[in-house]
Amino acid sequence: MKRALVFPGQGSQAVGMGQALASAFAEAREVLQEVDDALGQNLTKLMSEGPADDLKLTENAQPALMAVSMAVIRVLEKQGGFRLPEAASFVAGHSLGEYSALCAAGTFSIADTARLLKKRGQAMQKAVPVGIGAMAALIGVDLPVAQEIAAAAAQGEVCAAANDNAPGQVVISGHAAAVDRAIAIAAERGFKRSVKLPVSAPFHCSLMQPAADEMQKALAAVAMKPPVVPVVANVTAEAVSDVESIRTLLVQQITGSVRWRESVLYMKAEGVEQLVECGAGSVLAGLTKRIDREIAALSLQTPEDIEVFLKS
Repeated sequence: MKRALVFPGQGSQAVGMGQALASAFAEAREVLQEVDDALGQNLTKLMSEGPADDLKLTENAQPALMAVSMAVIRVLEKQGGFRLPEAASFVAGHSLGEYSALCAAGTFSIADTARLLKKRGQAMQKAVPVGIGAMAALIGVDLPVAQEIAAAAAQGEVCAAANDNAPGQVVISGHAAAVDRAIAIAAERGFKRSVKLPVSAPFHCSLMQPAADEMQKALAAVAMKPPVVPVVANVTAEAVSDVESIRTLLVQQITGSVRWRESVLYMKAEGVEQLVECGAGSVLAGLTKRIDREIAALSLQTPEDIEVFLKS
């Protein structure tokens, strides 16, 4: 069976994340310790005990989610003899999950990935003062209509489609007033359900350009190796293996749209029959079922999940 490994993005964090893995496997504890050491921060304690408000801060949530994803990968490798080039044809991740995917594929070390994501979180938070920007999910709206609504709502401000997650679920991002106008326009067009997202900044739109500039510098200074399997990039929804292209795409990803629906369909067109979500939550497995029910989707986040997967 041709499979791809996928890695969750922000919003999948929760207090207690990764604790069952850490209790069961020394390899998982080692990954969490590596991340703590790289950051000079007891992130493991925050992940296990909270408070939730501190964990959901972008600069903490991003490395924490990567840590759990890499704990899953390390356990698969050490306990099950799992080798990525033999087990998967592609890796992909949703927003920050693209860094987890690249770490799993050997492009970045765990320590470098943790530091990059800490910096990415801080840069994204700093780019736009709290309250200036917003994000909202337009439910029942497909991408072309969401783009029309965002353009109509902008009125000289920024409003753009940020995440094309699944049919009928597109997230918009931009100035708070413009996002509110977009919700009103969507309602006028018969799309009554829109959900403002509990985020601290308007990700994946042009307001994030200062963060993109910072990450360009950070990525230029980090050692990168070609991934052992191609990564399907958020901004192109196509596979890439060239290091310089990956570096460029990671910078573009901060202001660009996450083309997740298209990424999943690209992998299916390349013969992928199973998507395996590695890390906290099961958001991507759920989205896969909405994108194409012919693709088998499962999530690995507990010791039991891993045991069942390795047996299969």
